[in-house]
Amino acid sequence: MQKKRVVFIVNPVSGTTRKQRVREKIARTIDTDACEWEEWLTQRPGHATELARQAAAAGADVVVAVGGDGTVNETASGLIGTDTALGIVPCGSGNGLARHLDLPLDVTKAVKVINHGLIHRLDYGLCCDRPFFCTCGVGFDAFISDKFASSHHRGPITYLQEILKGGLEFKPQPYDIEIDGGRFVNKAVVVTCANASQYGNNAYIAPSASMKDGLLDVVIIEPFNALQAPQIASQMFSKSLPNNSRVKTFRASRVRIKRRQAGVCHVDGDPFEAGQVIDVELVPQGLNVVVNPDAHAPRFTLLGILTEPYTTLRHLPRLLSRRATKETQTATTASNTLHTERAAN
Repeated sequence: MQKKRVVFIVNPVSGTTRKQRVREKIARTIDTDACEWEEWLTQRPGHATELARQAAAAGADVVVAVGGDGTVNETASGLIGTDTALGIVPCGSGNGLARHLDLPLDVTKAVKVINHGLIHRLDYGLCCDRPFFCTCGVGFDAFISDKFASSHHRGPITYLQEILKGGLEFKPQPYDIEIDGGRFVNKAVVVTCANASQYGNNAYIAPSASMKDGLLDVVIIEPFNALQAPQIASQMFSKSLPNNSRVKTFRASRVRIKRRQAGVCHVDGDPFEAGQVIDVELVPQGLNVVVNPDAHAPRFTLLGILTEPYTTLRHLPRLLSRRATKETQTATTASNTLHTERAAN
């Protein structure tokens, strides 16, 4: 059987993880019986996109982004329009796309997902012709992304500090928003177009967003006072933000956002200067992605069995079938090993 070719694109400076240890774990875990693999290091912003295009043109089956959301965005952008699949070994500060896809944050487990090689065709978005895979938007999140990008430190603590400081400086703006033909004017703190559910660090801006439905979740957070801010923050982490009266959510394939003046916008947390008119669209099933085969497997706890017995019973045959299959595979492997050892003797 022909081995699949896998290229790991490593950003040596992204996130908070020491990359030498990551690279050692990759080398120990990658299935060399099934894969021919290489490791390419990025040298500058935008380099991951160039390397991904080069790898795809050379026939790579999977190109793996090893880094944070910025590295993932750059790598995925280079694979658009190809049959090469994106893999992710998350090593960043937020890991928004990896978390949305329920990929392991542990390096060894993430590489095992690459070894398994289950590939799905997923949606992506374009904002001012720039690809994004999680979210894009204007307002407070773009404002903070701009502050965070210029910070000398990374990680969630720095991000929280920027949010607290930015809350004192930021002023909501009016936006003229067209959503699939409908139009309304709204003063907003945030206007986010979400292909995936979260910004990162399990902060869910659009809990119901799917990368398979061919639609963007458009989330508008209206101005709120200081007393309402803790509730909004809490609801973002509890996946209940849409329940807030200051939040409006729509679904659309195309969005046009107009504002009074040019300013900062973001794609996947990467800020850039954009004009007064921002066009966003969804590209359905435009990217092959290596996904976690166990992402949607039922997980049972004692509390869940006691509180949701119907759900448990409904999934029990499937769970037992999976277990039986694993036991059969284990027994077959043991039997083959025994026969091999006897033949050798």
